[in-house]
Amino acid sequence: MIRTILTSETNSLTLELRDDLVGKRIEVLAFEIEQTEKSESILNTHDHARANEINNALAKYRVNLSGFKFDRDEANDYE
Repeated sequence: MIRTILTSETNSLTLELRDDLVGKRIEVLAFEIEQTEKSESILNTHDHARANEINNALAKYRVNLSGFKFDRDEANDYE
């Protein structure tokens, strides 16, 4: 099952389906939902928590490249 809540900017949408749904009968529903401030804040809190979780998990792979300068000659020197 795929569920996505979005706000469309046009009257046309393209859906990408999982491979296991290709060739099968599917149902697509589109209807307006009311967005309350409470549900937006819950969603934003969840999104921020997830973003922090991802940042913390990937922190050990973070490298400071501010002083790095790419040298094309060195990169292509195979000897």
